[in-house]
Amino acid sequence: MTHDPAHSVSRDPHSSASRHPEDPAVNRPLLDRRGVLKAAVGSAGLMAFPGLVRAAETKAPPRRYCAFIKFVQQYSFDELSERIAAAGFDGVEATVRKEGYILPEEAPDRLPALVEALTKNGLELTVSTTDILRADQPHAEALLRTASQLGAPTYRLGFYRYDKHTDLRKQIANVNAAMVELAAMNHELGLNGVYQNHSGPDYVGAPVWDLPLILEGVSPREVGIAFDIRHATIEGGLAWPLHYRVAKPWLRVLYAKDFFWDGRKAEHAPMGQGLVDPKFYKQVAASGYDGAVSVHVEYLRKEGPEANMQALATDLKALKGLLEA
Repeated sequence: MTHDPAHSVSRDPHSSASRHPEDPAVNRPLLDRRGVLKAAVGSAGLMAFPGLVRAAETKAPPRRYCAFIKFVQQYSFDELSERIAAAGFDGVEATVRKEGYILPEEAPDRLPALVEALTKNGLELTVSTTDILRADQPHAEALLRTASQLGAPTYRLGFYRYDKHTDLRKQIANVNAAMVELAAMNHELGLNGVYQNHSGPDYVGAPVWDLPLILEGVSPREVGIAFDIRHATIEGGLAWPLHYRVAKPWLRVLYAKDFFWDGRKAEHAPMGQGLVDPKFYKQVAASGYDGAVSVHVEYLRKEGPEANMQALATDLKALKGLLEA
């Protein structure tokens, strides 16, 4: 029997899944795997780009540096590809969610076009950032199957939130049940979901120590962790080395960004100019980690795509100085 985390854990408001506990959708099983596998995304989207079909057959090795493109989404696919390549990146972390670069319902048609544009400049779709928390929410199956066919196996999940009125242990158990079901689906589709630790009073994963509990019995090949050093430092301060050790067995993606305190508010900062300890990057380098590192520029939200693209290039250079010194 599966357990629906919606009964005791609220979903992130950006999720396309229902958030109301009385919605009949939350009473359905988290996943009917046979239904997922029987559901087929139309092949027309892929056949329009024959090079992608061949690329998916021989998956390229993972790239090291990718750019989170949330604040440069005004560019077309081709222009984005050209600019990201010129900035020195190996791939992109693209938003495929509500208000994202690609909307979930458009993924079967538009994801192939994006990957085709990236491939022209030797780039990959490193991470697809989604709102997915369960396989039966609208458009999830088609989105994930398309990503699998394109040879872009890594996607970021949405966020679960704790309900302050419900026992925490019960909520953790319910989220773990959801993760086990997602892991089974990912195994069958050849995908790897990642869950990000995000600071805040009600985010599942914010304290980091709860991540092994929600991922108990789950292989990192199916669901891993996108470790965010900024959010870990906000929540844990000097305890970030412990947080990194907790996350490391499931580590699949690193999120590189910085911050400073403005009174009681955490503000984004350029790479290496905030309170994230440079020792973190030395520790990562010494550990031999060779997976994806996603650069997030979120301190120029109102400055437009040109300024954000320049900042991505600058922060990438600073990050390489920290990781490769």
